[in-house]
Amino acid sequence: MAAHPADLAHRYAVALDRKDMDTLVGLFVPTVQERVRASLVPAIERLGVTVLSVTTQTVDLVDDDHATGVVYCTGEIEDPDEGWIRQQIVYQDRYERMDGSWFIRSRDHQLVYGVKQSQNPLQQPPAEWPARQVGRGTYPN
Repeated sequence: MAAHPADLAHRYAVALDRKDMDTLVGLFVPTVQERVRASLVPAIERLGVTVLSVTTQTVDLVDDDHATGVVYCTGEIEDPDEGWIRQQIVYQDRYERMDGSWFIRSRDHQLVYGVKQSQNPLQQPPAEWPARQVGRGTYPN
């Protein structure tokens, strides 16, 4: 797993965007994994494309096996009910090291705002990059 608690926020974002629920759940300490799977996975699996960007992060080591963190994140989210939305999120995290690997002990998702975008960017014609910079790309395919 993660060699440092700062790796966890980025691994979380990539796992969520790839809809890799086993990896996402595995980032949490084993004692909370089933609760995370039951509460978080259904909310994520209903979404279309997501792009989470970790923008600012601080990690404070409490002792050799515990840390706290604050993670700022921008989310671009294709929601089947709301359309394309942009969110600013702040996560208040607690981390724990077990058997040499760091895990998320708890993650408090604080929504700063969510706003519907006027256009779903995935509903554009292909950009065919590098020919054009504007349009739908090829990721994710």
